[in-house]
Amino acid sequence: MALTLVDTHCHLDDHRFQHDLPAVLQRATDAGLVRIVCIGTDLASSRASLELARAHEMISAVVGLHPNHVAEAAPGDWDAIVALANLPGVVGIGESGLDRHWDKTPFAIQEEYFARHLELARTLAKPIVIHNREADAETVRLLRDEFERHGPIRGVLHSCAADAPTVESCLAMGLHISFSGMITYKNANAIRAIAAMVPDDRLLIETDAPYLSPVPVRGQRNEPAYVAHTAAGVATARNDSVERIGEITTRNAIDLFR
Repeated sequence: MALTLVDTHCHLDDHRFQHDLPAVLQRATDAGLVRIVCIGTDLASSRASLELARAHEMISAVVGLHPNHVAEAAPGDWDAIVALANLPGVVGIGESGLDRHWDKTPFAIQEEYFARHLELARTLAKPIVIHNREADAETVRLLRDEFERHGPIRGVLHSCAADAPTVESCLAMGLHISFSGMITYKNANAIRAIAAMVPDDRLLIETDAPYLSPVPVRGQRNEPAYVAHTAAGVATARNDSVERIGEITTRNAIDLFR
């Protein structure tokens, strides 16, 4: 059984890929990847993600403003994101969400922009890609407000490191859960336990490249081909085969991002 994979979250616009992107994409193809989702974090990276999607058939784009960058957004940036979001090749909105780890953006502004992204995703019927770092309760609160007013939320909690109650709440509201290379780390028993509880039809995998390189390439620049290591980590956590994890996560990614 051939391994098929989708990297549902990476940042190929990063300067670390500017000199060898064709080789990176070839290695991804060789590793079994059929799709790579390139994620925007500000207006410039959102535009770059769409340009990459237009240039390479295997790349799709997600556009949005990361919570750590919304305070830096210039007047007109949000309107430009909305315009990008309506264009062909854009399959999702984000990454958006909440972050209490870095003190870069006042939390009230993070919440305002998270609500904007949720509304945009719902209006366009595109999934939202959610960043949550050390803000489990607040993330659930805003998602529950959206859910109670508008029903199930299409989207994904990316690079999941949340606790079990948070993940259970996200699943109940309709979200997918994605795991990054962190699941391969020696001290990641809690993440592996969460991965074991996610239903088959809500499970996704990602690299978050160039960040969060998995074992056995930790310390190197991450890249989409290494999502195979994440798939292996998820398979171990779920007592499953890596081929089956590839199959179900590929199907889920295609269903979610259409």
